[in-house]
Amino acid sequence: MKIILDKQQLQLTLQRLSHQLLENEPDLNQTVFIGLQPRGVKVSDKIIETIRQLNPEDKVQYGVLDITFYRDDIRNELHVANKTDITFSIEGKKVVLIDDVLYTGRTIRAALDALQDFGRPQKVELCVLVDRRFNRELPIQPDYCGKAIDTITSQKVKVEWEREEVVLY
Repeated sequence: MKIILDKQQLQLTLQRLSHQLLENEPDLNQTVFIGLQPRGVKVSDKIIETIRQLNPEDKVQYGVLDITFYRDDIRNELHVANKTDITFSIEGKKVVLIDDVLYTGRTIRAALDALQDFGRPQKVELCVLVDRRFNRELPIQPDYCGKAIDTITSQKVKVEWEREEVVLY
């Protein structure tokens, strides 16, 4: 076990990602943020909370997306769906997908498929807390990345919210 981000580093990384998103999203009326169920929601909740604190006068459109039934890589077990909560149109908007760890890219591919049910966005960007750079199975890269790390396939990266740290197992 190795700590990749301790509590202070995790908080700073989330703050930095929030500031980067605001820096590159000048018109929050044309931008929507979507956290990916289940693990990306904790990251997105914290980022959106910070964005709302920094821009209290702006309406931040934020939803969560369940991609369970769009996945192509887990077929052996019964799938338990999470909740999708997107109460706004993404048609013609910039969509920022937020997730915890980018690994093979299959979750993001599934999210892109699921997004089509809600309209056609003008642009889609990806924000991740941790990018496991050399394990991609699909050509997907983050636009915003908290920490890029090199891992081998047998290792696991987990965001431990109870202890507020990111750990490599």
